[in-house]
Amino acid sequence: MDIYNRYAPFIQDYIYRSGWRTLRAVQNAAGDAIFNTDKNVLLTASTASGKTEAAFFPILSLLDEQPSSSVGVLYIAPLKALINDQFGRLNDLCEEADIPVTRWHGDAPRSQKQKLLRKPAGILQITPESLEALMINKSMEIPALFGDLRFIVIDEIHSLLRADRGGQTFSLIERLCRLAGSNPRRVGLSATIGNPEAAGKFLGAGSGKETIIPKFDGGKEVWRLSIEHFFNSAPQANETRNSVIEAAPPTAALEPATDTAPKAANPGIGYIFEHTRGKKCLIFTNSREECELVCQTLRQYSEANHEPDRFLIHHGNLSAAYRESAEEAMKDDDSLMSVCATATLELGIDIGRLERAFQLDAPFTVSGFLQRMGRTGRRGDPSEMWFVMREDHPEARAMLPDMIPWYLIQGIALVQLYIEERFVEPPKTDKLPFSLLYHQTMSILASSGEMTLAELASRVLTLSTFHRISQEDFGTLLRHLITIDHINRTENGGVIVGLAGERIVNNYKFYAVFQENIEYTVRAGSEELGTIVKPPPVGDKIAIAGRVWVVDEVDHKRREVYCTLVKGNKPAYFGDVAGDIHTRILERMHDVLAEQKDYSYLMPQARGRLAEARETFKKAEMANRPLVHLGGKMWALFAWLGSYAFLALERFLKIRCGQRLGLKGMNSTRPYYLQFTMDVSEEEFYKIVAEEAAIDFDPLALVYEKEVPVFEKYDEYVPEELIRKGFANGILDLKGMQNRVLSWQKNL
Repeated sequence: MDIYNRYAPFIQDYIYRSGWRTLRAVQNAAGDAIFNTDKNVLLTASTASGKTEAAFFPILSLLDEQPSSSVGVLYIAPLKALINDQFGRLNDLCEEADIPVTRWHGDAPRSQKQKLLRKPAGILQITPESLEALMINKSMEIPALFGDLRFIVIDEIHSLLRADRGGQTFSLIERLCRLAGSNPRRVGLSATIGNPEAAGKFLGAGSGKETIIPKFDGGKEVWRLSIEHFFNSAPQANETRNSVIEAAPPTAALEPATDTAPKAANPGIGYIFEHTRGKKCLIFTNSREECELVCQTLRQYSEANHEPDRFLIHHGNLSAAYRESAEEAMKDDDSLMSVCATATLELGIDIGRLERAFQLDAPFTVSGFLQRMGRTGRRGDPSEMWFVMREDHPEARAMLPDMIPWYLIQGIALVQLYIEERFVEPPKTDKLPFSLLYHQTMSILASSGEMTLAELASRVLTLSTFHRISQEDFGTLLRHLITIDHINRTENGGVIVGLAGERIVNNYKFYAVFQENIEYTVRAGSEELGTIVKPPPVGDKIAIAGRVWVVDEVDHKRREVYCTLVKGNKPAYFGDVAGDIHTRILERMHDVLAEQKDYSYLMPQARGRLAEARETFKKAEMANRPLVHLGGKMWALFAWLGSYAFLALERFLKIRCGQRLGLKGMNSTRPYYLQFTMDVSEEEFYKIVAEEAAIDFDPLALVYEKEVPVFEKYDEYVPEELIRKGFANGILDLKGMQNRVLSWQKNL
């Protein structure tokens, strides 16, 4: 009751109106940390546990006790949809206290932004990209807007821990506070933090404040979980085995019961079709292309079964109208529609009472799995997820690596890592973010105008994100930017944005640091469907919004595609997306194959397929021998390393060991295995790679001659020597690779 009594009267009234009888543990713990300390707060609790209210109840109470003379709370979220969702909830909460809530993103009303600029107050909700735009275009307004800023709330903070977007966000926070002369507390919210201490350091970097991580009993998590496996054609794995699993789904009719079923019917999609009938579900895929294909196929199943279309689609390339329609349908508790989605519905949007989530194949991260699982289980029900793992039958002469169902094993590993260790991917703080360094250098120069090189360096290099960047490397970057006319020297000896730089900075796409493809807007009549890359010629078909369209016209100047709806199937293409899989996941995959443990959530076909894979693993003696002989001079290497340590291994074997091994024809299926031929024996292989790994060599030795490994959005404007250095020292996991290689000889 102590925390409840500290709440402002309008908060107490809100709790009473909502019918809450007691505060949750997270709300008591957050209230204690926010009311009784002056530290930053990292609040980690399961999805739908009430984290948002837990943070805002005490924050708004403090704001009510002592009103701010500017914006009092800056709320940063990774998605516009999340801001829109929280806007309604915060408005209801703040209305009685007359605390204004303002959205600031590309789809938000301009009038509301103008109103805030005239009279800064209350809560401002913003994405990192819109905050970047605000810092560049309204830099003179920053002191008035944020001079008395008390709190910065970062929602879904886990999504910012491993990429440049997180570095951008926290650089902007530091810049804003310096410019405004304010020193707000930071509050991070997340359901999926694996290493809270490391995340707490990340949250507080540059703030001059410690971070407190409240401990509380969040209650017991209850999951309904199943994993089923499907070959894309009959027969299925070990169909004669039986399994009884509490709370798991029954086996399903796998094909539509009509003669007009879609050609090349997909048993895995048929399974989803049957088990979404009469329910409200989310169907997660790992790419926008897969999302489109799955939605097309499910709609064809509906048509073949003479059933109404009950499938919607949601991903980042769709128009706002399509996305918001899907969100509204999901919020309607009476709706029985299901939505095919990517990570855009992974984060904390409240989409009502979902009955279950499906996941096609395995996600890349434990964090992603937990977020997707957490979309269900709101309003008192257990979280429920059904994995659907698919693969083609191995060909008759397939080699050993093709006999392992990698997605199935990866899915089991993700689940077991969290159940057994509560493992979630930690923050990535060891990068050399030269692309982001370019971006923030240009942003600071664009927002501040002319300054000396020393002033620019002091503004940029003191940002916590750039703690690994040396003065020398920054000088190299600046000299290059002057050469390519992105920065110009002035007669006074200062620097300003150059003509070539202005073309970059003045484009709205500059505000984002994540990689974007050149996109074309797709229209059907007056309706905007979304965007695609690489539009096909007139007469060809495209897939978007879960349907197939024929291209009527392509306007390359305006980057617009005009089309008409037709029937059929067509793969979509929205650009490449790379997966980043942690080494712990690969190590646990090894153990899944090596152990004889039964997992209660496996369905019969998945259990049968796992048994086959374990038999293959055992016969090949893979448990302690990473190198497996495939016949002749052909070998397969199973290193059980994450994406960037595996990438380092590929290069290490080719560049450092290739000649001594007589290595040829290397094929990589990253990060699962390598196949190659070599001229030495198994014993010689282990001896040679251990000798080479023991040598203390420069990571740049793993970059090919004349190679410029462009990874991030603005790498093309960074000097080649820095790109190479950033890749070698910030992307490749050299230490992880060396430790693994040296362990092989010890374990044999």
